[in-house]
Amino acid sequence: MPSCNLAYKLRFANSQVSLVFGWVGGSTRAWKAGPVAPRVAVITISDRSHRGEREDRSGPEAVRLLVRGGCRAEAAAVVPDDIAAIAVAVRVAAARADVVLTTGGTGLGPRDVTPEAMDALEGFTEAPGLAEAIRSRGVAGGVASAVLSRGRAGIISSGTRRVLVVNTPGSPGGVRDAVAVLLPILTHAVDQLAGGDH
Repeated sequence: MPSCNLAYKLRFANSQVSLVFGWVGGSTRAWKAGPVAPRVAVITISDRSHRGEREDRSGPEAVRLLVRGGCRAEAAAVVPDDIAAIAVAVRVAAARADVVLTTGGTGLGPRDVTPEAMDALEGFTEAPGLAEAIRSRGVAGGVASAVLSRGRAGIISSGTRRVLVVNTPGSPGGVRDAVAVLLPILTHAVDQLAGGDH
């Protein structure tokens, strides 16, 4: 599949959001032989990573695991912990993806605003079972603090399509838990979003 490279630069009052697209994974043979591999856009939400003060480890880890699991995945953006920036990044990514996975900003800190940014997405409809399953997997794996995640999951509309949005913790371990929950159901979920049978 030819890669798609498209850059967006969006200005906000005191910050800049840069989105760079390029799908990784999936194969043409797989598309012809069976269900289309879900397209997943990964957005990292972190003030420090956005400013270049800390390496983004969770976004690349999510892409790696998703591709290994058979998805077409891209690291779509690194944005600051800012409701408007997050909402715009999700909307832009949703125009090109079946699933938008965000990492970071789900905790209890004063700058953790990812769950609130979902309210800024017009028509966001909750899919609470996914967020609950991600938290449960973390707790079952011995990470008691997984219950502190306020991550959400839901559906938004992008043009005529419906897109799944899932918030995950910003740690690589939290991302691994989330991807482990999502991989077995993503193809079915995307099919349902497109009007497929249950």
